[in-house]
Amino acid sequence: MPDSIEIVPAGQPIHATVRPPGSKSITNRALVCAALAEGTSTLRGALDSEDTRVMIAGLRSLGITVEVRNDGETLVVDGCAGMPPANSADIFVENSGTTIRFLTALVTLGRGEFTLDGIARMRERPIGDLATGLEQLGAKVTLLGDNQCPPVQVKANGLTGGIARIHGDISSQYLSGLLMASPCAREAVSIEVEGLLVSVPYVAMTQAVMRSFGVETKAAKDFSSIEVPRQGNYLASDYAIEPDASAASYFWAAAAVTGGEVTVTGLSRDSLQGDVAFVDCLEQMGCEVRYEADSITVTGGKLHGIDVDMNAISDTVQTLSVVALFAAGTTKIRNVPHIRHKETDRIVAVATELRKLGAEVVEHDDGLEITPGSFSPDSIDTYNDHRMAMSFAIAGLVRKGVVINNPGCTAKTYPRYFDDIKSLLAQ
Repeated sequence: MPDSIEIVPAGQPIHATVRPPGSKSITNRALVCAALAEGTSTLRGALDSEDTRVMIAGLRSLGITVEVRNDGETLVVDGCAGMPPANSADIFVENSGTTIRFLTALVTLGRGEFTLDGIARMRERPIGDLATGLEQLGAKVTLLGDNQCPPVQVKANGLTGGIARIHGDISSQYLSGLLMASPCAREAVSIEVEGLLVSVPYVAMTQAVMRSFGVETKAAKDFSSIEVPRQGNYLASDYAIEPDASAASYFWAAAAVTGGEVTVTGLSRDSLQGDVAFVDCLEQMGCEVRYEADSITVTGGKLHGIDVDMNAISDTVQTLSVVALFAAGTTKIRNVPHIRHKETDRIVAVATELRKLGAEVVEHDDGLEITPGSFSPDSIDTYNDHRMAMSFAIAGLVRKGVVINNPGCTAKTYPRYFDDIKSLLAQ
């Protein structure tokens, strides 16, 4: 892929139907559950991307067989029945937060010594609270980096079980990692969440995937605690993966900013993914939303700013921020302080790039206020963050001169993203 791409404006309202690739979040959760299951699982509709490839590579380094078929859309996993076979492994996760957090928990179920590391940015992403939670369940986890960050060293001898306490305000992936490892502990596990949990829908997603592989967990209504039975391992499953709702947000946004209509197939109001609620934000801004049994359609309207708490759908903050460029008045996005710990500090990065495009932006500790100004086309820096590239490309569908630097960073979760954006213009 070239070092930069100039986005071609639509020139008219976009009318299109699209099906994004499989959900990264569901794919990586299903891979972990299938890996710990007894028997062979088949995952259909999987995402083929950097994040899922490093997860597969990590599982293979642990002695778990993963066969890739149909250009990565079908994965056949021979489970280890709760006991990873390898007694040592060095796992490199690039910048995949789900991989390092989920596999750090998974390797504690084995026997031996394991090291997990990633690129420079991964060494700035804290993982200390997960390590503490695992240690409370009997693991030996050492953080070799600064400020409670990777590399991570695990001296594994299985998990005992018991009670783990974990803070809820940094990343829901810590809790999901603990949850998925817990059924394979020697005793039942009770996880207590201290403070408010961020991104609750992602934990609910984890529970739903676990349920499909035979493990039922019980959470308090406010997710302050979750009980996990002692099960030993998961049950193999033939499992269908939904299209990625975070990726779908870009196509719904395209309808909003061009005044067109885009249907995303494979998703519904009952999706496992909380990010389908992004369309509620667009509806509040003036769009029309239509739900069918297997699709969600957004029709653009006259856009206006809104005040919205995006804690539960924080992976779509960047998308809504770009939509705000084309809305009358100010859009305020609140309660997302944890996105500072993602692939980049997403509050700082979004504010910086929106200002290049003429917006007035006020940064807060937990979010942004965005007021559009006179649009000024520019080159957009993406900070090696796939969501910066994908979201800011939407601005280029409306105004000429928007150039996306390092477009190849989208390989992390959506390798063919720019091809699919072009296809919108051809429909």
